[in-house]
Amino acid sequence: MIKFIPYEVLTGKENMQKDSDLLDFAISEKLSYPIFRLYGWRPACISLGRNQQDSFIDKKFLKDTNIDVVKRLTGGRALLHDDEITYSFICPISYLNHGENVTKSYIEISQILIEKFAKLGIELDFGGSKPVNTKFDYCMLISTGADLCYSGKKLIGSAQCRKEGYILQHGSILYNYNRQLLEKIFHENVSTDAITSIKEINPKLSRQQVIDALSDTVL
Repeated sequence: MIKFIPYEVLTGKENMQKDSDLLDFAISEKLSYPIFRLYGWRPACISLGRNQQDSFIDKKFLKDTNIDVVKRLTGGRALLHDDEITYSFICPISYLNHGENVTKSYIEISQILIEKFAKLGIELDFGGSKPVNTKFDYCMLISTGADLCYSGKKLIGSAQCRKEGYILQHGSILYNYNRQLLEKIFHENVSTDAITSIKEINPKLSRQQVIDALSDTVL
């Protein structure tokens, strides 16, 4: 059994609060099964990792371009949530075969995404082949073992937090991206050799088709 929460579009603050509330709900109810949620963001929003500073942010520019900023429960670097599909997966550590091991738990949870994207004709594998360059503020420029790549380019960036025996993993699936906007926000070159999007991989694949495929994960 998996509890599925259908795709919905909310503000950044609402999305992060909902993930937090669902995690607390799972803990309080001692759920033995996972919760899987899909969502989008309106307006566009930057999420900062739990311990990340915001000194790189030009707040006036973000205000002028109607981009919100929120903090995540999870760690890692900043993300711009704009033309994407976001997922969250909450489960007790005991639900997974290797839940106590952070790296292996990423692999187990991400296998859901790998299987569903394969049915869409998109073969994904795990990142981590490239060294982490700590100067990057933009998360998608860093490829780790927690991320999913297509032909060596990062498509899905994920992060985890753990609380009272439960895991929250959520991640950003790039449907499309605005390279110029990303470079203005993060003040760094966004290489098309580092990231990719569903739109680049298969321009004929609609956002709704991707949402439907991911929704079918738990139906």
